[in-house]
Amino acid sequence: MNRITVVGAGHVGATTAQRIAERELAREVVLVDIVQGMPQGKALDQWESAPVEGFDTRLIGAQDYGPTAGSGIYVVTAGLARKPGMSRDDLVQKNAQIIGAVSEQIAEHSPEAIIVMVTNPLDVMAWVAMTTTGFPRERVLGMAGVLDTARFRSFIALELDVSVEDVQALVLGGHGDSMVPLVSTVSVGGIPLTELLEKERIEALVERTRKGGGEIVGLLGTGSAYYAPSAAAVQMVESIVRDRRRVLPAAAWLEGEFGLEGLFLGVPCKIGAGGLEQILEVSLTDAEREALNASAADVRETMAVLGG
Repeated sequence: MNRITVVGAGHVGATTAQRIAERELAREVVLVDIVQGMPQGKALDQWESAPVEGFDTRLIGAQDYGPTAGSGIYVVTAGLARKPGMSRDDLVQKNAQIIGAVSEQIAEHSPEAIIVMVTNPLDVMAWVAMTTTGFPRERVLGMAGVLDTARFRSFIALELDVSVEDVQALVLGGHGDSMVPLVSTVSVGGIPLTELLEKERIEALVERTRKGGGEIVGLLGTGSAYYAPSAAAVQMVESIVRDRRRVLPAAAWLEGEFGLEGLFLGVPCKIGAGGLEQILEVSLTDAEREALNASAADVRETMAVLGG
């Protein structure tokens, strides 16, 4: 791919740009931000790491979208960060304005691009981006489930003192406190989690996963997570660039899948060169389906704030 753009040069955006460059997923990475000099300075600093890290992807910074023209992918991280005590829904009005303006620029400069939304509340921000650009659902995805699943897997690995590589899990639903970790799908080296942990410990891990972002916000005091979110976004970008067709949980626009439609929600997605290539439906227990419907209702409630 010739060019990938990362919108927002804060911690998440800058770390995402660096990871993309180090994996050489494009010939050029453009880092865009409204703060004068910041994207240029960070991009130059990152490029100066190239001889040490051994990559040839060029990084440039910009205040406008001219240099992004023809980008195959936009990773959108711009927006306000969540502060201690602030819910994701508190962000919706301001970030919707920001994402609306960003989406207009994307549609103008790269009408064939794929958008990977990271800005919170991301299920609703993905909807704002799709509505504003007019892009088909295949080309607008939200980075939610990859991060939530990574957190779930990391906590399980800590609990059992095993490699994260042997922990398989799936988290569906909205990217927030109502997310739905599917305990019925979790395995460790092929062994169901329910055979390795008591119900109470599993429930504690599920709850920690739901509060994972807030836990980090509370510890940092200012700012929010960025290492894991950027890694999750880049995993999606790599599946697109290399047409890997990874099956990853991501926020996708539903058109009847799981009995839901008219909203973005975290579901298992096959992600390839065209973006969303397929939504894979899995069997849910009655409790899991009820939880997924409740999570969808939360997303709709946030959409309603914007008249959706």
